[in-house]
Amino acid sequence: MAMNEHISHARKSVVVLAPDGPAAGGAPAPQARAGRPGRAARHPERLAPSLANAALGHLPLAVAVIDADLRLHYWNERAAALFGVPPARAAGTPSLTDMLSAIADLAPQQRDRIAIFVTAQLAAERRGEPGGLLRVPLGRGHRIALQLLGLGARRWLLVIDTTATNGTPEPKPTAESDACIDPLTGLSNRRHLNEVLRDTIKNASAATGHALLMIDLDQFKPVNDMLGYAAGDAVLCLVAKRLRREAREDDLLVRLGGDEFAILIPNGERAEALAARVVEVLSRPFLVDSQVANIGASVGIARFPQHGTTAEDLLRHADLALHHAKSVGRRTWRMFVPAMTAEAAARRGLEIDLRNALTLGQMSVVYQPQFNVRTQTVNGFEALLRWDHPVRGAVPPPVFAPVAEAIGCAAALNEWALITACQEAALWPPGLTLAVTVSAHHTQDSEHLFRAVQAALEVSGLDPKRLELGITERSLLSQEGQAMDALHRLRARGIHIAMDDFGAGHASLGQLRTFPFARIRIDRSFIGALGHGGDAAAVVRAIAGMGAGLGMAITAKGVETAEQAAVVEADGCTDIQGPLVSRPVAAAEIGAVLYQCDRSPGHVTEPDR
Repeated sequence: MAMNEHISHARKSVVVLAPDGPAAGGAPAPQARAGRPGRAARHPERLAPSLANAALGHLPLAVAVIDADLRLHYWNERAAALFGVPPARAAGTPSLTDMLSAIADLAPQQRDRIAIFVTAQLAAERRGEPGGLLRVPLGRGHRIALQLLGLGARRWLLVIDTTATNGTPEPKPTAESDACIDPLTGLSNRRHLNEVLRDTIKNASAATGHALLMIDLDQFKPVNDMLGYAAGDAVLCLVAKRLRREAREDDLLVRLGGDEFAILIPNGERAEALAARVVEVLSRPFLVDSQVANIGASVGIARFPQHGTTAEDLLRHADLALHHAKSVGRRTWRMFVPAMTAEAAARRGLEIDLRNALTLGQMSVVYQPQFNVRTQTVNGFEALLRWDHPVRGAVPPPVFAPVAEAIGCAAALNEWALITACQEAALWPPGLTLAVTVSAHHTQDSEHLFRAVQAALEVSGLDPKRLELGITERSLLSQEGQAMDALHRLRARGIHIAMDDFGAGHASLGQLRTFPFARIRIDRSFIGALGHGGDAAAVVRAIAGMGAGLGMAITAKGVETAEQAAVVEADGCTDIQGPLVSRPVAAAEIGAVLYQCDRSPGHVTEPDR
């Protein structure tokens, strides 16, 4: 089976987005010859307007003229039959969506999909990217396929290909049928890939050198969250167009589903070059409805027969290479190596254990003291989640936290930690505060975050004024709109809000003005760099000065030495936490920490054992 895609054409309807001219009924039609619209469009002088009208009027095709704002200026009798609207209506230049709404078997969501497709195609065509195909099923055994072709002068040609009429039985699904085509992008789908891959391997020799590239978009979810699903669909269409431009005729382009794509290429020698090119072109910004979307992509590669002699093996190994590319920083590509199989097995074991950790009572909360350098007292504790596995031992948060986010259990773990910490903090002396950092998952759903905090306060009875919620700089930057909504509501309840790990992301000091934070927690990387040259001291001084000017408390995290404590205090920090004060302790040890502080004012040591 050939790996290039074919489009079967049955009876055709064509909508022509052509140069400006009067409407139907004497209007000059687009100067295009049947079957070769693109060539004629480049030489409009070759066809007189009257002849163009006659040609288009007698074509067994539906033809219309539409401008860049998707308003129709002309369509012939065939188009009128499709739209159910006489050609004379063209004088009013109705919109394409209005005309599509007249097609009885076309559902509203399908009309929206067509509008999204056309808008994305127009944007891509202006950048010189090749056109794509959209297939949309209709009722009673009908379906249509749409393709956009540029005509110049802000006009485009939209081809609508209709197949299967009046109850005619659908043809048996083949690589050329709708069953093998992704309806949004017009690429092949997963089913088609599986069929082609099995047939290709069956007929291949060891010297064939096929290669499979698995592609996953790196930052696609924020596009849907911030710009909407319509914009997300438009970006997927643009991704498909860029992939078409990079692929060769005998490559098979596939949308596997969601934001995952694949390319099956017969020449494995160029796999690495193509993967690098895909990463590069998909890292360029996408423009959708005047909004810029930056995504990027990761790519995994598996070769036949080195990395598998079955379709299942190639798919699995290319996917393992893809996940490895994402784990090392994204926007890169990786070739499969056998060691990835062992790594994947270890990862699956970790995922299984983590899913069961909460149920089996392996999770706990520990508390790190926060020491006020001015009053020389412990004024609160930060709650930290810990995992103690019976075989693995203590699993560090940097190991299990990314896994929890990837498998979708981060929210449950963080909500359990929040409720547990609030319940334990309610038993502390009234002057002590509890600091809890909000996960990035919670900032994506402001209503859920608000309800989770409300539930924790109600269950524990903790005074909201004793709770300090920290939001990381990275979470704020990626989910600013959603996060701010929740933070304002929580602050109105009396809860203190802190900017956590400030300096670890890319926010500027000026962004601190966007919300009245009660505290800034300086990232430990700056504290650890004090005394080793560089600009760490200047950064700490600048943050402390800005915070003081805005009436915020400043906590320096990760303080390990008395020298670091002296520097941050001199620079204006109000609080410190880290090994110099105390390691994180269990709830049962908090009393010992407070006792040690009272017994030795000015310095806190490890609690008595």
